[in-house]
Amino acid sequence: MKMINLTIDNQKVAVEAGTTILEAARKVGVKIPTLCYLKDLNVIGACRICMVEVQGARTFIPSCVAPVAEGMVVRTNTPAVIAARKLVLELILSDHPMECLTCLRNQNCELQDLAKEFGITEVRFDGAKTEYPIDDSSPSIIRDPRKCVLCRRCMSVCTNVQTVQALCAENRGFDTLIAPAFNEKLANMECVNCGQCSLVCPTGAIVERDDTAKVWAALADPKKHVVVQTAPATRVQLGEAVGAEPGSIFTGQMVAGLRRLGFDKVFDTDFTADLTILEEGNELLQRVTTGGTLPMITSCSPGWIKFCEHFYPDLLAHLSTCKSPQQMFGALAKTYYAKKAGIDPADIYCVSIMPCTAKKYECRRPEMNSSGYQDVDVVLTSRELGRMFIQAGLDTTNLPEEEYDEPLGISTGAGEIFGASGGVMEAALRTVYEVVTGQTLENIDFEVCRGLTGVKEATVQVGDLSVKVAITNGLGNARKVLDKIRAGEADYHFIEVMCCPGGCIGGGGSPIPTNTEIRLKRIDATYTEDERMVLRKSHENPAVTALYEEFLEKPLGHKSHELLHTHYTPRGVNK
Repeated sequence: MKMINLTIDNQKVAVEAGTTILEAARKVGVKIPTLCYLKDLNVIGACRICMVEVQGARTFIPSCVAPVAEGMVVRTNTPAVIAARKLVLELILSDHPMECLTCLRNQNCELQDLAKEFGITEVRFDGAKTEYPIDDSSPSIIRDPRKCVLCRRCMSVCTNVQTVQALCAENRGFDTLIAPAFNEKLANMECVNCGQCSLVCPTGAIVERDDTAKVWAALADPKKHVVVQTAPATRVQLGEAVGAEPGSIFTGQMVAGLRRLGFDKVFDTDFTADLTILEEGNELLQRVTTGGTLPMITSCSPGWIKFCEHFYPDLLAHLSTCKSPQQMFGALAKTYYAKKAGIDPADIYCVSIMPCTAKKYECRRPEMNSSGYQDVDVVLTSRELGRMFIQAGLDTTNLPEEEYDEPLGISTGAGEIFGASGGVMEAALRTVYEVVTGQTLENIDFEVCRGLTGVKEATVQVGDLSVKVAITNGLGNARKVLDKIRAGEADYHFIEVMCCPGGCIGGGGSPIPTNTEIRLKRIDATYTEDERMVLRKSHENPAVTALYEEFLEKPLGHKSHELLHTHYTPRGVNK
């Protein structure tokens, strides 16, 4: 690779050709402020906060999009550059509502941080302001275009990473609006509720729907028996929401904090992740042995399900009929658990803590009421639970660790790894191998399933059967595999699809910031949590065994189909 030599703030630098000035500066420890830039997304240099002075250039240059050149001399911190950046920032702020104290992104806002960094204590410009109504049509995401800084990060992740294209740029100049086409309501578009737009938005222009008030009200209602389930990924995310380092394992503190908030029972979605493996694994074996539709594709991710319903309705038969672990839990909480505890299911209020905004949509789907009630009453993201801990004045990082309640709190390492890309596949292989062969699996760590690679393929020998699998994360990568199925070029048996990059550890409800480095730390923590658990295979979970003996009878049985399986809805685009 050709190397380019340049000078940045009197420091000699050598970088690969094609490197931007911004990237070159960071290599030598020079910080250039940014707002629209985000690593791993398409960058267009929209905001101009990152301007630098290049010797010989007639104007300041946006460093995030300008490639280095041989002999280039760059100055990043001259008085003129700093003044120009401050002017740009003031102009952005002049068209921004000053609602920081009431904004969900207060103290976690890149625009707010820049204003502090530049010492802006007043806005000199008082002109027209854009006025657009808030779009609260989605069950998952709230859009407030008034707070948009036109960085286009949301467009980039929606179009280039997720390939959904639910957002675009309308109009030009001062009237530019980032919104669904023709400023349509988000709920009327093919938005899959993944929330990746909210994860990359630098301000409060796109945020999760805040349902914490519903949960506070339920906790305060003496007539309600309020139970909570926590998703696998929350164990390695929640710490960040209350100030811990990325990759911190927060399981015991999270459980303790939930009890102090007043939940009557603290359960674990990992329990129904284990249950999902039993149901899904048997479904796969049934399809393989009876000539069912193959490849079979996982159905744990509601954003992925809605994506398939919109863009690949002809492939819905390939999806496993299993509900997600969240929805399996809700159905069991108001049937099996209600019966064991002697509680009227009408009095049970089921709360989910998820790394996912699409789960808010999923719990409201009309299919998700097999208990006779809405199975899951409300979903909170990891960010929302973090805010509840802070509102309650809990120093959760220093709470003594506590255990989940039984029986729906007993789980295995296989259930835990559901949160990382490849985890569902690995958990399934641990069980399917032993069910098919009747032999103990000596090495249960399927390294081939792990990592952030967009599409992973492998052939795993299970007895006499060579099982061909594929694993994808991010909907753009899923599209590649689905197109192969449509073209008749896919000879897989089983495919795992995770809607979000990295899997649930990078879900749209994750703590902000979430980037590649943080995703990798969460994944490492996930497998550390798996390794330290006593049980690491789903079929060894004694609570799942008891559930079948006492209530469900057997995988894929009548009761299981009634409570744990579902169907899907062909939607097409714009439905």
